[in-house]
Amino acid sequence: MSEPLLSVDDLHVEIASRDRTVHALDGVNFDLAPGEALGVVGESGSGKTMTALSLLGLLPSGGSVTRGSVRFDGDDLIAGGDRKLRDVRGNTMGVVFQDPLTSLNPTMTIGAQVAEPLLLHHDIGKKEAWARAQDMLGLVGMPQPAERMKNYPHQLSGGMRQRVAIAMALVCEPKLLIADEPTTALDVTTQHQILELIDDLRSRLGMAMILVTHDLGVIANRVDRVAVMYAGKIAETAGVRSLFRAPRHRYTEALFAALPEKAVIGATELRTIPGLPPNLAVEQHGCRFAARCAYATDVCRTEEPALTGDDHAFACFHPVPLDAADPLDDVAPGGQRHTPAVTSGAPLLEITDLRKDFPLRGGPFARGRGTVSAVGGVTLTVRKGETFGVVGESGCGKTTIGRMVAGLEDPTSGSITFEGRDLATMTRAERRRHRKSIQLMFQDSTAAMDPRMRVGTILREPLVIQGAGDRAEQDKIVAELLDAVGLPRGAVDRYPHEFSGGQRQRLGLARALTLSPELIVADEPVSALDVSVQAQILNLMRELQRDRELTYLFISHDLAVIRYLADTVGVMYLGKLVECGPADQVYARPLHPYTRGLLDTVNVPDPEAAGDGGTPLGGETPSAANPPSGCRFRTRCPIAQDICAKVEPAVTTPAGEGHQVACHFPLAGGALQDAA
Repeated sequence: MSEPLLSVDDLHVEIASRDRTVHALDGVNFDLAPGEALGVVGESGSGKTMTALSLLGLLPSGGSVTRGSVRFDGDDLIAGGDRKLRDVRGNTMGVVFQDPLTSLNPTMTIGAQVAEPLLLHHDIGKKEAWARAQDMLGLVGMPQPAERMKNYPHQLSGGMRQRVAIAMALVCEPKLLIADEPTTALDVTTQHQILELIDDLRSRLGMAMILVTHDLGVIANRVDRVAVMYAGKIAETAGVRSLFRAPRHRYTEALFAALPEKAVIGATELRTIPGLPPNLAVEQHGCRFAARCAYATDVCRTEEPALTGDDHAFACFHPVPLDAADPLDDVAPGGQRHTPAVTSGAPLLEITDLRKDFPLRGGPFARGRGTVSAVGGVTLTVRKGETFGVVGESGCGKTTIGRMVAGLEDPTSGSITFEGRDLATMTRAERRRHRKSIQLMFQDSTAAMDPRMRVGTILREPLVIQGAGDRAEQDKIVAELLDAVGLPRGAVDRYPHEFSGGQRQRLGLARALTLSPELIVADEPVSALDVSVQAQILNLMRELQRDRELTYLFISHDLAVIRYLADTVGVMYLGKLVECGPADQVYARPLHPYTRGLLDTVNVPDPEAAGDGGTPLGGETPSAANPPSGCRFRTRCPIAQDICAKVEPAVTTPAGEGHQVACHFPLAGGALQDAA
């Protein structure tokens, strides 16, 4: 057996601050063979990213390796110090960070940033480095690489920026690639393209890889082995197929159970993991998962289980039996869903031929150079008490529609009617009074709250603006809101940064509920959350919908989440609503090739499902500043014909009333081959 490329032995990491020390990693051990891919999964705060940063010597302020060793390609990186780490980083060990916008330098061109590792680590000239950087951009699928070399990061889309980050990581042809949540913020098709790209390049270059993610679907089909982390330790590690078919640790079992794809039809809520991970600033005793485990006994609370086993190792006193039910039973690309919240209801929100164009300018003082068609004539109806899910790729117009409904953007044309009133015809005073009936739940709960304001002030602010009650009444409402979203009343005296991501999203939901709205526009509210916290937020939203008779316009690129939560689904592409109908019908029998392509692109959390069914979407979305003639999807459609370029397809109902599609050749039975 060959020597491992990377060997991590008894790694301990502490992060010291003024008043406490967090034991972020506590005895992490694993080996990585040349060319092998290891997936690292777990909840936020489990130590996934801290492990990756430790290998690179990029620990946060106050962080240090207190014990253990990291041997890479025969060298001890801990003993070698900063000089050795500088030789390795970006050279023989590449890294792709989660957010390419913050990891790229906004003052440097793309070409300069991709060429920089070559100039630092190799004895070559600037001209040669520039040429190799351009070749690498072409290799990672960047369109028009010669032109992109001169661009700055802000001029590129999210998917393009991630391709630049990958090019920077691979330009020196490293032996190991560390990818830390490389696709978390990307839509399903861009995510698929990036993961396929990494797979292809890893195969070509013979690289080993460590893929850090909370997405079990990403892990299932991209790695050889998996390490499940919890509270700074590895709880279970095994080959990917062995782990997905027969998880042994109770924490791993709980992660699978919380998947939206595992929701049981007719159930009232998703399975969740109760409680919170332990505070790693406090000395730990026994099994760290014991406080949240339904199978814990006294031995779990007093003794720490050892990680035992060879090919499949786990640290659990009461493991999942080998003959337990398969955790992947009934997992499908669209997932399953509950019984619909409503079957019929009066229209609450009606959108008719809604359009939004943004001026395209060359600079702050330049004249307009045309327009971007963000929303190109959308018509839909949201009924009272239902959840209307809007799904599609980034840039399709989902968020723009939500912002117009919430009153943050004015339509270019068309109408938005709420409870029979056209919002465009209201006076400014009427809009202000009416706006409390429609509230917006933002994607980034951190950015949506003023970091200088305490939670009590943040939640009370809408009441103050609307003049609702005196201070005592407002305090009572705030306390009741915190109760409703499952947060302690003492949270009013804390600042947003003192809460976890899931807790901040609960605060965002509480803020949206402050004025007792009838409609909540939820814009990607769970996209950045790990699977267990996501399940808690989705359950909470369903519970509050039932108790408060809420209506949701739920915007997301996560098809499994939409499938679980929505009663009606609208699929958008490049500003157009291409398909709309009951969730069960749209997912089981999609009529539009784009919808079929989205479903085929989903990363199913099942290693055996790799390559099964359909053809994932390919190609780049055209520019909204110059959309294709006729059907906007025709440039990527596998069944497009001449008429698609000449005539915009009309909305029809080939599968019966209530299931609409805008396509010249709607699919029969949901399959592309039936339409050819």
